[in-house]
Amino acid sequence: MTFNISMHRSWWMENGPGCRVTPVTPPPSWAPEDHRYISITGCLLEYQYVEVAHSSLQIILALAGFIYACYVVKLISEEEDSFDFIGGFDSYGYQGPQKTSHLQLQPMYM
Repeated sequence: MTFNISMHRSWWMENGPGCRVTPVTPPPSWAPEDHRYISITGCLLEYQYVEVAHSSLQIILALAGFIYACYVVKLISEEEDSFDFIGGFDSYGYQGPQKTSHLQLQPMYM
């Protein structure tokens, strides 16, 4: 959306539903040489409304994608927590094997 503060035109202005573009010849003397001067008629909706609808749809899809991504992350994190190794964990948490050796480790000097 340009909000009419830019020389650039909206793509929807020329390609909106039902719009017919006709070039104006000769172009006015004030028109820049690298731009074409056109007349647009027959549009079913003004391009501003189409731009707003298009932007709204993009926002809704982005929000739905974000919510779905959060759901997938939640599923994956729950799945990791429920992984069971061979031999299994008890429901109170894993406790590693206890060492029964009475050897004391001493530093070795060289």
